[in-house]
Amino acid sequence: MGMPEHGTAWDVLSQEMLERGKNDVKWREGKTAVYVFNAGEDVSQVQKEAYTMYMSENGLGPLAFPSLKQMEDEVISMGLGLLHGPEGAAGNITSGGTDSINMAVKAARDFGRQVKGIKGTCNIVAPWSAHPAFDKAAKMMELEIRRVPVGDDLKADVAAMAEAIDGNTIMLVGSAPCFPYGLIDPIEALGKLAEEKDVWLHVDACVGGYIAPFVRMNGGDIPPFDFEVPGVKSMSADLHKYGYCAKGASTVLYRSDELRSYMIFDCDNWPGGRMVTPTLAGTRPGGAISAAWAVMNFLGVEGYRAKHKLVTDAREKIEAGVKKLGFHILGAPQLGIVAFGHDEVDPMAVWGKMFERGWFTSVSTEPKGLHLMLSPFHAQVADTYLADIEWALGEVKSGNKGEKREARYS
Repeated sequence: MGMPEHGTAWDVLSQEMLERGKNDVKWREGKTAVYVFNAGEDVSQVQKEAYTMYMSENGLGPLAFPSLKQMEDEVISMGLGLLHGPEGAAGNITSGGTDSINMAVKAARDFGRQVKGIKGTCNIVAPWSAHPAFDKAAKMMELEIRRVPVGDDLKADVAAMAEAIDGNTIMLVGSAPCFPYGLIDPIEALGKLAEEKDVWLHVDACVGGYIAPFVRMNGGDIPPFDFEVPGVKSMSADLHKYGYCAKGASTVLYRSDELRSYMIFDCDNWPGGRMVTPTLAGTRPGGAISAAWAVMNFLGVEGYRAKHKLVTDAREKIEAGVKKLGFHILGAPQLGIVAFGHDEVDPMAVWGKMFERGWFTSVSTEPKGLHLMLSPFHAQVADTYLADIEWALGEVKSGNKGEKREARYS
């Protein structure tokens, strides 16, 4: 498509955009359990209005926009407060979980080289269930990533990970929870290992950072997973997931400002003057920062507890419902993700039939299973989901598998 010679009126363009979106997944009806976190119209309104208020401002310029700097600092302070950040802990807002993970890996690499004197190729030791963002970071920074099989409980195998550590290991990884199964790795044991081996431990709480503390407040038996564990040096926690903030916003957090300093980019040899950026991005959209600040203040502890109770209630209801249909839950999830397989039918075939009913969810590939990342809105459509999966299961069992589809992230 070439650029049009003449402009088009907005009322025409907006109608075309709505028309193009007709074939997108119906997330507003609760038909998706990935990509979108639907916390309700009240939160959506705050997201949009707060974002547009600072849409043109740039977080790159704290002297020009001290309001954004103040909002970012307050968001980070709230995050550290929830995640047991000690005195002197620090962090920044990033564009998303991959950005947060990249910056933590960069900090750990530079710390390893500058402080510990590591030479040659550095490596990351991570469970097989850890997010592919660690592989992306390793490729960009020419690091080796050592993936260790998970245990029978689908959580990180601490003993096996210990065997993979050597003198060039810059980072040990644990997830809270991992994406494929929604399970929290044994972070306390990983923390002890990290201290014993003198290795940087990063906890990827991109999914869990802004839900697990509230589930614990609601009575959930959530094990220590954050800076409460002394061996944890850094964490990633996404605001635009269970923080219900506008995309793209995440937080990368450090036990101390000294550790955070290893991720900072500082260039003073340039005719445009000195440039200092805390994250990979130069321009930092002001709207993402302002919307995060607004949503967190709008909901507060009480609001988050209420929203997250809807999530866990929906998960428990769906778990009970699919068990009655012969599915088995992968592990024992405690937050908003649940994955479940079936011994008699191919879960991927069931996924394909659910797609025919308008559902777009993710999958786990080993073990094979259906995968849901639930939002508060799913409490309203859990019964519909269970009715549709009962239909889909019946179709597959009777041989009506329909068109084969592949579930992937691309």
